[in-house]
Amino acid sequence: MTEPADHGVQKVRKSRAQRFVRLLLATFDPRAWAHFIKVMNYYNYSHVQELRKAQVSPRANIAPNAGFANGQNIVIHDNATIGAHCQIWAGPARARVVIGKDALFAPDVMVTATSYRYNEGAPVTDQAMDEADIDIGPDCWLGRGATILAGTQLGEGCIVGAHSVVRGTFAPYSVIAGSPARVVGQRTPPGD
Repeated sequence: MTEPADHGVQKVRKSRAQRFVRLLLATFDPRAWAHFIKVMNYYNYSHVQELRKAQVSPRANIAPNAGFANGQNIVIHDNATIGAHCQIWAGPARARVVIGKDALFAPDVMVTATSYRYNEGAPVTDQAMDEADIDIGPDCWLGRGATILAGTQLGEGCIVGAHSVVRGTFAPYSVIAGSPARVVGQRTPPGD
């Protein structure tokens, strides 16, 4: 017996009436409202409250879905741009994150001034953290998905390649890429 040829599956489109009924059901579904409250709470404690504690220039450009932790230790200077889904976590005690004037963060950049110790028992989250300041100089450009680890110092005008993992001190106008990141080039300083 021969099987019929497979012609694939077509998406069934809903009528306007079916879409309207779906909207009504979603509007009165208590699970949707509970999720809405959770999302608002998350936005408040990861964005609104932390930015109130931070020193942020009124001329900084910050995506509404960027997240922050320990805002009292964050400084963002004039014309810095923090892209969508970026996370900036200063240390809970003293480690600061300072972002220079005209710095540009592409989406999904992670900056963390702390790391957990990992050889002092379990679970990891019960162990002490090590903190170190992060200084991102003026006119630095961090590519999409870059991770900046505790203790990093980026001189003025540095460029960090997408998805790089950066730790250390880098001279002004360095082009940095890789995991772990290393200097792969040099940017020409303005006026040269």
